[in-house]
Amino acid sequence: MAQQWIKGNKFTLLENGEEFFPRVFEVIANARKEVVLETFILYEDKVGLALRDALLAAARRGACIDITIDGFGSPDLSDEYISSLTDAGVRVHVFDPGMRLLGQRTNVFRRMHRKIVVVDCERAFIGGINYSADHLLDFGPEAKQDYSVEIEGPIVATIRRFAHAAMTVDKSRWRWRFRKAPPLEQVPIAGRAEALFLWRDNHRHRNDIERQYRLGIRLAKKRVIIANAYFFPGYRLLKELRKAARRGVEVVLILQGMPDMPIVKFGASMLYSHLLRAGVRIYEYCERPLHGKVALVDDEWATVGSSNLDPLSLALNLEANVFIHDRDFNHGLYEKLSYLMRHSCKEIHAEELQESNWWRRVRGFFLYHILRRYPDWAGWLPAHAPRLTVLSQSGASPAAQHKDTDRVTETART
Repeated sequence: MAQQWIKGNKFTLLENGEEFFPRVFEVIANARKEVVLETFILYEDKVGLALRDALLAAARRGACIDITIDGFGSPDLSDEYISSLTDAGVRVHVFDPGMRLLGQRTNVFRRMHRKIVVVDCERAFIGGINYSADHLLDFGPEAKQDYSVEIEGPIVATIRRFAHAAMTVDKSRWRWRFRKAPPLEQVPIAGRAEALFLWRDNHRHRNDIERQYRLGIRLAKKRVIIANAYFFPGYRLLKELRKAARRGVEVVLILQGMPDMPIVKFGASMLYSHLLRAGVRIYEYCERPLHGKVALVDDEWATVGSSNLDPLSLALNLEANVFIHDRDFNHGLYEKLSYLMRHSCKEIHAEELQESNWWRRVRGFFLYHILRRYPDWAGWLPAHAPRLTVLSQSGASPAAQHKDTDRVTETART
């Protein structure tokens, strides 16, 4: 599938569940022909139930509906929840379902981490927001700060073709193939934004998202702002950040100050001294866990998607981002991130770091070699042939149906 910049699009930034859920549920419920949805996490809470209601409303209108969930991220949906969808004609796909070993999930690596919705080939949504109540402020101190984007215009057709290809298996060859998506009307021009849709897999598109990040940073003339939940990128991306800061670009990172997992802050903080010495500014978001995966460069370039800048997203997971050239969208995202920095973040200064120069030099030496090599090392991690299960109307849970799964290679996943 070709990856190219496409003109004529419109993007609307959606911040947190309060903006995202009402809008995406409204669009899904009003679908006339088709809904294609992928998500890493779907919980059977008030958000998951609201999504089910929207999908059932679309099914009653006669829309053809496919949803794909990840077997690791969404393992506990009840039979009743699944059957309520499948009985209405919704096709529920589970990526890499697996049995538990001593109560622990075993399908840890190579997760389907994308969050995509396409409705009637007219609108699409891409971002980092899962379908769970912890993306709403009333969840409490652990509610996540996150972003998604609503998309209109010709790039929607590209995203739709990708989503259909991701559900198609050629059983005679045990390979995924690119089935031509069911025809819909041509997507009209919706705005002035130029857009590039990129995905990450473990075959032909291993580095596409990271490469586009590095290109954007390399071409930056004025500023780079990255807000990313899980930050421990490879050596080449770190090198581009340091080089940009040293040539006078304002380089700002917004990272987790109150992480949902303590190891997240520990890993990112190991890089602080290395980045601060080059002039990179680092802010920690301290109001609640940061889950966003957004960035901007200068006055036009921006990205929103599911990809973190850590080993899982950059070397293992299946991800999707949209890259945007549009001054209005860039300005809107800049205003959001600037407000975050002013009101909810703490800037980190080099003199605040509690470590000796000797320890920084030793740690820097080991970090240098780890970050240069981790993409290669990631390939040594336990691997398996990922599977895609289509749940039947019996409503059996993903784990119960894992024996009936189509086993395919991840090479042909995209």
